[in-house]
Amino acid sequence: MDVPIKRVDGLIWEVPVEYNRYMRVPARIYADEALLGGMKRDETLHQGINITQLPGIQKYGITLPDGHQGYGFPIGGVAAFDLDEGIITPGGVGYDINCGVRLMRTNLTYDEVKPRAGELINRIFKLVPCGVGVGGKIRLSSYELDNAVSEGVDWAIGRGYGWGGDSEHMEEGGCMEEANPDKVSARAKKRGSSQFGTLGAGNHFLEISRVREIFDEDVAKTFGITQRDQVVAWIHTGSRGYGHQIASDYIRVMDRAVKKYGIRIPARELGCAPLSSREAEDYYEAMSCAINWAFINRHVIMHHVRQAFEETFKRSAEDMGMNLVYGMTHNTAKKEEHEINGNRLNLVIHRKGASRAFGPGREDLPRDYKATGQPVLLVGTMGTASYLLVGTDKGEEISFASTAHGAGRVMSRTGARKRFQAKNIVTQLRRKGIVVKAASGRVVEEESPDSYKDVHRVAEVSHRLGIGRRVMMSVPMAVAKG
Repeated sequence: MDVPIKRVDGLIWEVPVEYNRYMRVPARIYADEALLGGMKRDETLHQGINITQLPGIQKYGITLPDGHQGYGFPIGGVAAFDLDEGIITPGGVGYDINCGVRLMRTNLTYDEVKPRAGELINRIFKLVPCGVGVGGKIRLSSYELDNAVSEGVDWAIGRGYGWGGDSEHMEEGGCMEEANPDKVSARAKKRGSSQFGTLGAGNHFLEISRVREIFDEDVAKTFGITQRDQVVAWIHTGSRGYGHQIASDYIRVMDRAVKKYGIRIPARELGCAPLSSREAEDYYEAMSCAINWAFINRHVIMHHVRQAFEETFKRSAEDMGMNLVYGMTHNTAKKEEHEINGNRLNLVIHRKGASRAFGPGREDLPRDYKATGQPVLLVGTMGTASYLLVGTDKGEEISFASTAHGAGRVMSRTGARKRFQAKNIVTQLRRKGIVVKAASGRVVEEESPDSYKDVHRVAEVSHRLGIGRRVMMSVPMAVAKG
């Protein structure tokens, strides 16, 4: 059945509530015509309509420019739920809880790093285990793991991973205070006890890049980006087996909760519980543990990236100015305050494959970023580019302070493996001056740049809409893939 989509404005589209008698609010899509056309080829729009049928949803359900079919919510899906009438659903967060990104700057230039890029990525690859199911050097007992996920990044810093000021430049300061390891299963703890400091597989990556373009020099300078050809590092990974198991455990809990509370859902993948229920509280506390696990994981990885630079260039990380620009989350449900119809309300914002993008002045922002707004990290592929954006007041108004998190897939991993050959991809990237180090040829095929949307188009739509303003674009020099 065709979905009736009306154009609200140039880049704003809606499916009206009249389309389906169960819709509580419109389904809103932020895209240009080309990106919208891609969404029509899979279940993205239907999933966006499904989320508008959930109890307590506010204003509208949102699909962002990188939207594509996911589990429950479309990836690139955002929805806000009232604390009294609303729900929480693992389908609006995803299996890889707090899949996220951090960006680290350096004082080094392209000319300094390029001759040793191969050596650098090889060192990183040795220090940061990559691939499906791999473990790291840190091994923790269940008791030690519980302490870690309760404390968040400060646990890692206290054990020599990272610098004392790092946590200032992260969402939540690197720790969700609601984390309660008593709500996490023994199986999840077993899976999470040996994977700190590992990259994982799929679309996760560790990338050394050069700044290609600066769009806003003043904001870029505030974030530590001062010149073209400056070298930066991107780290993109999540909560690995720990978060995946927590998601799996609570999806089963929500299957039962839907029946217990008599909630009508349009798809089984949207199993949920009222925010006032014990099931919702348990999930929120367990999810917070996974968020903290992922914060620690990326922090340990960043420590090893600094170490690899030190070993390669025989200089201290401090001397090379290897400061964290920002660390952010993608797959979360978090309690935030937003304005609706002139009233400030406490809501639970689900962001599935979506980035928080607070505008200037928010209390949650680091002191040195309050005047600019939040840095937003929009990642591309190993053969294209990634963008540093900044949150805006407009985003606060129309997207619950959210914008795109990446390029978004246009081809399944199975389809990519059938179409592309690893050796050809590696050769093509080498011709572009990009060194790739991967755990397997399979992941190179699955993550072919042609499997993704045009990241420049996604960034442009976010910029033109005003939900994430462009600050900087970088292009890869060397990439480690799981």
